[in-house]
Amino acid sequence: MGLGGCIILMAVGAILTFATDWHVKGANLDVIGVILMAVGLIGTVVFANIARRYRVMVPPTAPVVDEREIRRTRE
Repeated sequence: MGLGGCIILMAVGAILTFATDWHVKGANLDVIGVILMAVGLIGTVVFANIARRYRVMVPPTAPVVDEREIRRTRE
């Protein structure tokens, strides 16, 4: 599950918890929404840690050499 899936889980959980007043027999939608938000938050934290661990480090750039200095040393 990527970052987008985690954000969708959090959004659906927030909608179920805060924006609906449905009553389903045998299920509490508020609790389901909180669970979805928690799973989305945990997934986001895990994804961020994995992405930080595998981030590619940019090697330092080569030093800039001034051509005028090379010409002076050859003369």
